[in-house]
Amino acid sequence: MSIRYRVTVRGGAAIAVAALSALTLAGCGGKADGPKGDSKVSASQAQPGSAQGNAPSAAAEPTQIIATANGEGGMVLAINSAIRESGGFLTVSGQLKNTGSTAFVNTTAWRGNELTASGTSVAGVSLTDKVGKKRYYVLRDTDGRCLCTTGVSTIETGQTVPFFAQFPAPPPSTTEVEFNLPTFASATIKISG
Repeated sequence: MSIRYRVTVRGGAAIAVAALSALTLAGCGGKADGPKGDSKVSASQAQPGSAQGNAPSAAAEPTQIIATANGEGGMVLAINSAIRESGGFLTVSGQLKNTGSTAFVNTTAWRGNELTASGTSVAGVSLTDKVGKKRYYVLRDTDGRCLCTTGVSTIETGQTVPFFAQFPAPPPSTTEVEFNLPTFASATIKISG
């Protein structure tokens, strides 16, 4: 092999490394655009399939709050959106915040009695359409796990944990539902989309 050939290979490798670096940086930069061009994380990005069993992390507080409800031990539920999605489901997302003076560990009631395969979760949440006289339970995957936030076992004092839950979508004529999570007061929310 000649020196010139080695230099050509190195130059080609340098170009490949530079191209790979540029692609990597391009993938890391920018903002995550949702369906309407906002920079919020979509429900599919926060689904339990990628974070099963992981402890939830703190999140920046979104600006819009469409409803709040108080729970036991200083827990506060803030609902940020209830969006009717294509495919016939409704995604509700928000935050759970511990405003109490001690860590909150009584999250077992949030999972409900039916979807125990989800472990610690918010699978016990439901929506009630008072006008249509129908209750909607959280959707589940083919393994029986909820399509909702999982891994919520302890919420430290002052900690905010994001949550989401997906439901079958009520009929288009239904624009308002009651959100029910065990140990919290009910909250009336408006559906968008």
